[in-house]
Amino acid sequence: MEEQTTAKDEMTDECHCGEGKVPDRQGKCVMPEVTFPAFVLSLNTSVLYHLGEIADPATGKRAQDFDLARHGIDTLVLLEQKTKGNLEKDEEELLKNIIYDVKLRFVKAVKK
Repeated sequence: MEEQTTAKDEMTDECHCGEGKVPDRQGKCVMPEVTFPAFVLSLNTSVLYHLGEIADPATGKRAQDFDLARHGIDTLVLLEQKTKGNLEKDEEELLKNIIYDVKLRFVKAVKK
């Protein structure tokens, strides 16, 4: 039986787009679709970067900035408060779990 591939499969197998971009259905490189989970994950990545858990892609070096990490966490908490009752169940769980995780990581990083 011959395996069929879709246009989407072909586009994601070997993306020719630069970092941070994905091909659309016509193959044009565009920014990824803005979704609530993508936004929350972006804030999470920022917090992890400022905690020194993710290296700077340009230099490969890790640096800690607890003030910016705390600001990112506070932003996530504000987002949780302001969106209460307006999220899908999975979005609510994602946000809650990420906040819990980054708060733990923050405490551990500060104690080092």
